[in-house]
Amino acid sequence: MQLTGGCLCGSIRFTAIGPPGHPHSCSCHMCQRHSGAPAMVWVTYPKEAVLWNGAGGEPTLWRSSEKSSRAFCPQCGSTLGAVDDGPTIGLVTGSFDRPNLKVLAPVSHSYRGSRPRWWSCLFDQTA
Repeated sequence: MQLTGGCLCGSIRFTAIGPPGHPHSCSCHMCQRHSGAPAMVWVTYPKEAVLWNGAGGEPTLWRSSEKSSRAFCPQCGSTLGAVDDGPTIGLVTGSFDRPNLKVLAPVSHSYRGSRPRWWSCLFDQTA
């Protein structure tokens, strides 16, 4: 499986090889600030499975914690994901060319207590 994606302006592009891992949404304060939304939806890949192949090369990184850096396009500011110090990269599903694919659908939600009280989570209806 190969999935492609990139930023809003098209400068940063990627190809993710293999099935996406751990599809989940997150409402931690860091994800909210990084996205400007009540939650972000993520999938993970081994670092070697993500090829940055757009004209802009690799995304710009901003150190967000002791273990990870947030990735974004330096031209348009689009959020692309997080590059961990460990062996994984988290990509936000909204940056994929086909974000509606079933393999990108979240199966869990992290930091439910941090989401705005007015926002109802899909998982609340099934949990």
